[in-house]
Amino acid sequence: MRGRVLLVDDDVDLCRLLATGLQSNGFDVTWRASAEEAIAVVSAAEVDVVLTDVEMSGMHGLELCERIVTDRPDVPVVILTGSAHLDTAIAAIRAGAYDFVTKPPEVELLGLVLERAVQHHRLRDEVKRLRRAVRADGAFPGLIAESPAMRHVTDLLERIADADSSVLVTGESGTGKEVVARALHGRSRRAAGPFVAVNCAAMPEALLESELFGHVAGAFTGAVGSRKGLFVRAERGTLFLDEIGELPLALQPKLLRALQERTVRPIGSDTEMSCDVRIVAATNQDLEAAVRERRFREDLYFRINVIQVWLPALRARENDVLLLAQHFIERYATRTNKPVVGLSPGAAERLLAYSWPGNVRELQNCIERAVVLARFDRIAADDLPEKIRRAGRARLAPSADAAAELVSLEEIERRHILRVIDAVKGNRMVAARVLGLDRKTLYRKLLQYGAHG
Repeated sequence: MRGRVLLVDDDVDLCRLLATGLQSNGFDVTWRASAEEAIAVVSAAEVDVVLTDVEMSGMHGLELCERIVTDRPDVPVVILTGSAHLDTAIAAIRAGAYDFVTKPPEVELLGLVLERAVQHHRLRDEVKRLRRAVRADGAFPGLIAESPAMRHVTDLLERIADADSSVLVTGESGTGKEVVARALHGRSRRAAGPFVAVNCAAMPEALLESELFGHVAGAFTGAVGSRKGLFVRAERGTLFLDEIGELPLALQPKLLRALQERTVRPIGSDTEMSCDVRIVAATNQDLEAAVRERRFREDLYFRINVIQVWLPALRARENDVLLLAQHFIERYATRTNKPVVGLSPGAAERLLAYSWPGNVRELQNCIERAVVLARFDRIAADDLPEKIRRAGRARLAPSADAAAELVSLEEIERRHILRVIDAVKGNRMVAARVLGLDRKTLYRKLLQYGAHG
């Protein structure tokens, strides 16, 4: 079902005709012959969009629109008018209408307008639900996720939380590996102990060795005093080794011994110190390939990879994009003291259309920027970076084979349009946006290609 439509017009014959046409296009249509009857339906039933004529006996369509916008602002109203004049459009916008269509409407084009209004309504509902979901305490506070891909992750974390086995968290850069490590620590029996993190790629080898294992006074130039290493400082807690794939080869045997023996020897010391820590490591590299290429020790790989937690990319996490966006909105609105409470449907649509190559980290940066720039209580599409506003408009260049055929520009355009239609699974509203065409132009071209069904 493409959506639930309430059709309002005092022309009963037109109501029946439009209802039949829209129902054949996948809409669930209810119609009423007066605005007063329509108000009762909107108050009592779930409606995704109202389609109303302007000129009706009794309460006219613009007044009905104003009533619905006041009483049910979540329900978009599309105005059906016999006039295409600018004054009519301005009056519709002032009344709060989502869009307007001139009579007599083409059912296909009307369906596109209504489908977009339905999507607007559903996104608005989803944004409200996400605000509630973010405030609810989950099984792993701080780990914001609802998608099936992430439910698999949280189920696994639930099972391994109280174990002392080493964990290797893998996934693309920016997927939230440290967030997962902290969530795992917070649910473990070690939660009262420290969570200590180190980035193995962020410091030179000599400094990293001292950071991990500590040193005694005089162990090297500049070591004026003794220093405890992170293994000791993480006692009875969790030590998070980020970017473990960047660990220098010369340090790997010492780390392996520390994990096997549960002891560390500070640089310059003859005494070993016991350590009770749980190791959680993370990488965005293929460590098995690194082992084959002798850049990473096989025995260390097996020691840290007792349990592997793979994090899916954000593009594979479905509606987690909006859930995470709402989480970041609340974080940065508080930090900046701005009254931003959520996303507009237009902004939500853009976020869902983008592929997020930088994953959660990129989304976080995007929302921080949008909150700073926001002029209203909801982030608008114009508050988002340009590349996200234009999401999906990647140029689908013709293939080498197509170029070799020396086909006409018209044929290249036809193939390009049909490829876009296929890529968006037939959603003409999205296709028109990707192609930079208005809906009527796209529909006319599809009719020419015989692809309008």
